[in-house]
Amino acid sequence: MIRYLFSGSIVILLLLSFAVDPEKSKRALRIAFKRFISILPLFIMVILLTSIVLGFVTESTIQNALGCAANRWTATAVSALLGSFAIMPGFIAFPLGAILRNSGVLYMVISAFTTTLMMVGIITFPIEKAFLGMRVAIVRNILGSITALLVAVATGIAFGEVGF
Repeated sequence: MIRYLFSGSIVILLLLSFAVDPEKSKRALRIAFKRFISILPLFIMVILLTSIVLGFVTESTIQNALGCAANRWTATAVSALLGSFAIMPGFIAFPLGAILRNSGVLYMVISAFTTTLMMVGIITFPIEKAFLGMRVAIVRNILGSITALLVAVATGIAFGEVGF
């Protein structure tokens, strides 16, 4: 429903733009089309990499990797690494977190996985680099990794999984 409202709003705003200034609207559409064409190869590459990763890394594979680690720190590191490489939307990641929790995986491990999943993008790095530049993409991913690990430790402390 929201998708239709969003799409309808775009069409209405585009028609409004053409009504106000047709030349500017045409120019804006040309620029948008050129940018879309320039980013299309990267999108196709990301879609292919995502398909390959999702083909090899199933839900049960993730569950086994995170739940069978020797200790909590190893499991947290493995989950952060998996989250950095995996690409999945939040509406899949959070139910997966619930499944992992029901399987006995620690909260801090789930936190590391979901946080790096949302904040770190190894597979999407070429797109970030193209839009933001190499330096910003590297710094953003490093800061995202550090933040994700801090959030995981804080989650472990909050749920009594890490003691001092």
